[in-house]
Amino acid sequence: MGRLFGTDGVRGLANGSLSPELALQVSGAAAQILSRGKKRALAVVGRDPRASGEMLEAAVTAGLTAAGVNVLSVGVLPTPAVAYLTGLYDACLGVMISASHNPMPDNGIKIFAAGGHKLDDAIEDRIEALIAEDAPLRPVGAAIGRVLNASGARDHGLVIPDQYSLAGTHERYVEHLVEATGQDLSGLTVVVDCAHGAAAEVGPAAYREAGATVVAINAEPDGLNINDGCGSTHLDQIQRAVREHGADLGIAHDGDADRTLAVDANGAIVDGDAILAILALAMHETDALAQNTLVATVMSNLGLHIAMREAGITLRTTAVGDRYVLEELRRGGYNLGGEQSGHVVFPDYGTTGDGILTGLKLMARMAQTRRPLADLASVLQTVPQVLVNVPVADKATVAAAPEIREAVQEAERVLGDSGRILLRPSGTEQLVRVMVEATDPVQAQQLADDLAKRVAAV
Repeated sequence: MGRLFGTDGVRGLANGSLSPELALQVSGAAAQILSRGKKRALAVVGRDPRASGEMLEAAVTAGLTAAGVNVLSVGVLPTPAVAYLTGLYDACLGVMISASHNPMPDNGIKIFAAGGHKLDDAIEDRIEALIAEDAPLRPVGAAIGRVLNASGARDHGLVIPDQYSLAGTHERYVEHLVEATGQDLSGLTVVVDCAHGAAAEVGPAAYREAGATVVAINAEPDGLNINDGCGSTHLDQIQRAVREHGADLGIAHDGDADRTLAVDANGAIVDGDAILAILALAMHETDALAQNTLVATVMSNLGLHIAMREAGITLRTTAVGDRYVLEELRRGGYNLGGEQSGHVVFPDYGTTGDGILTGLKLMARMAQTRRPLADLASVLQTVPQVLVNVPVADKATVAAAPEIREAVQEAERVLGDSGRILLRPSGTEQLVRVMVEATDPVQAQQLADDLAKRVAAV
């Protein structure tokens, strides 16, 4: 069996490769490792609204309590909310049940360590090894964990910081977001595409609380419609809605709201690279950008490199995946990083990508400068980029095949200094991603299509 954890937790077809039995094993092993040394440990558990989340939450809860860990169930909330609450409530771990932007039949288990930090590879390896041993620790009697609701946590001896009430975990998260925004958004109208996902309630609430006028679309999750032709992977709806409502911008979230993409008042897409450029410049102007450095991944467009260089900002790149951005942020003490896909991380306010906070910060910049989003985004002139996702049976084997490496080298010789090529296995799906950048868009498309055909033939 290959490695269980991908770039963003354990993910697969719910009730297929991601079964309740596996969910119980993963959560039990994680609890045993991350609660070690704690007399009465706590785990925060949340989920997105997809139907299989109910089943998997039950299994995760069983695994955690069977390992002697109390479970604070916070219901449907974004991934960054679960990470935030894990730190707020001094939990030894947090579990988010979500497959992010994946289709409804998929689901996933994301685990956070104490403080709401994503697990490093070494901890994931220990969890996998413990699962393979198949000898879980099973306390009995009073040592079995309890299932708590936020409103009744104190009755079970859960220690909560005095400055926070238990009035509602959703409210705590919204308050945190608005406080971090630091700007009244009155006068701005935003269309928010909630992807029928975890942002459906707290997303519009946070934008309204910050002062914006909000038009919410795709905010009626029924367990089956998450990411279905909407959200950050399908921007046509929000592009139309922004124009129809005469809004200043649109914000599109994915199913678990850890990312956001935007559209300007004309409906033009503002991707993660442009958002990072806007926010980096804003922080640079006030000397708030730690070490004058932005962290991005190798997938970021060459245009971002150029824009940051011209502004005198250092750009550091990592492997693809927000976990690697997070690792670099923590290693270097930086305070802004993200991905072209819309994951943006503000370590001063959170431990993972937060789509709602990103939307709020973007709108705060518009309010501060009184400039439209299209004007702010013009700082980034993108180099034509083509991305082709190729379905394969074994992504790791195909991506590492000698004939594929030779094909990439051949294409790189053709490009010379006028572009670049990145070919990598997806971290969450059985896909090989082929990315080509070139000053000539026709050449970029031709090279990407040729490489994709070679990948598919392996």
